[in-house]
Amino acid sequence: MIWSLTKVLLFFLIVATLTLGAGLLLDTGGGIRISAAGYEFTLGPLQALIAFMVIVVLVWLLMRFVGLLVAVLRFLNGDETAISRYFDRNRERKGFQALSEGLLALAAGEGRLALNRAIKAEKYLADPHLTTLLVAQAAESVGDTGRATEAYKELLSSETTRFVAIRGLIRQKLAEGDTETAQKLAIKALELKPRHLETQDLLLKLQSESRDWKGARKTLTAKLKAGALPKDVYRRRDAVLALQEAQGIMEEGASIDSREAAIEANRQSPDLIPAAAMAARALVEKGDRKGATRVLKKAWDAKPHPDLAAAFAEIEPEETPADRVRRFRTLVANHPQHEETRLLMAELNIAAEEFPEARRALGDIVETHPTQRALAIMAAIERGEGADEAVVRGWLARALTAPRGPQWCCDKCQAVHAKWDPICDNCGGFDTLSWREPPERTGPSATGAEVLPLIVSPPKPEPQETPEPSATSASEPETIDLEAIVRRGG
Repeated sequence: MIWSLTKVLLFFLIVATLTLGAGLLLDTGGGIRISAAGYEFTLGPLQALIAFMVIVVLVWLLMRFVGLLVAVLRFLNGDETAISRYFDRNRERKGFQALSEGLLALAAGEGRLALNRAIKAEKYLADPHLTTLLVAQAAESVGDTGRATEAYKELLSSETTRFVAIRGLIRQKLAEGDTETAQKLAIKALELKPRHLETQDLLLKLQSESRDWKGARKTLTAKLKAGALPKDVYRRRDAVLALQEAQGIMEEGASIDSREAAIEANRQSPDLIPAAAMAARALVEKGDRKGATRVLKKAWDAKPHPDLAAAFAEIEPEETPADRVRRFRTLVANHPQHEETRLLMAELNIAAEEFPEARRALGDIVETHPTQRALAIMAAIERGEGADEAVVRGWLARALTAPRGPQWCCDKCQAVHAKWDPICDNCGGFDTLSWREPPERTGPSATGAEVLPLIVSPPKPEPQETPEPSATSASEPETIDLEAIVRRGG
């Protein structure tokens, strides 16, 4: 509406300007006198302007006629395509002008204008590679998926434009949510251009999301061959994929294959905690307890972690709490002051009812780094040593609002995960989870209402149950049940 009004006003402005100019020329005195071949012509200012414009048009027509005459002479001289080339030049000029206008409109975000210019260029030019591609991209920009799909399918017929067409169809399938078809198209695109980095990354993402670990490993190898990955990063990520492949095999019940795959994943990346834990369990199934111990010690030296401790406990599930304390000393020998080591040894000594030793193992962690786990352990120690119930509840009250400590956090989006996974459920990042404390920690509310139940009511007695063996407990009943303490505190 506004544009139409603008065009009308512009038209009236041009007419008024021409009328005013013509009036001024008529009022201007003088003129032009032309004498030729005994004839004399006198032209006024307006007449002279009109005569000049007529001469310009005649010269342009004369040049066009001369060009056509030259084309006819060439045709008569044996050049069969001379006349067709003459007319094709005009069409090409118009076509390329429309094509350039369409490209500029597409870059400026004017999808409708770009589509109109693309259709016009397609009419004049006999080069479908350019015009059909512009039609497809312009149709995509305005949401005309049907026309865009047709254009991309036309481009599939040519080897020159097949890769571009497949990429366009991939974008459409991803927008529709059809990741299965998009993955098949990405595989085909990678076959056409194995070193195309963007296609490699997209295919790896789609294969990881669909849990196609075997295919993802092939794509990762292609990235290595293309020089897109350093060898150390490749080994780490290939170990991650091998680990997930081993888990899939284990779920299918092929224990021999799963053991070998898990051991291979650990061999590629010994510091990958889930791989070390799975490899140790696989070695225990084979009866190689020494090999499992060696794997877990190497992983613990790289990074102490509760999952490694749990796997180490499974090596000797029938041992007594005292024997477990002695055996775990060999695991933690190289990192005696690490926080995870001190928490672990405190838990083991609580299970063995060695509460003074547990307090010494815990040290000053409850002051320097008070986490929920550390404070719950301190509450268990106080209860085991016979402290007043109010003291125990005080430690549990602090544990309610304390940070949870290290967890599996995504380095990309900072999302917290209950267990390790190769893909972040929140942002879809691959191999982005690391064991650390999240940047945002849980703190007390403004009113402190979390600790009110601990202040106004005594703790309810827990039912007497025989706990199951865990990473830090023996098969015998325990005097202190840490899970019960945390549950009571919550």
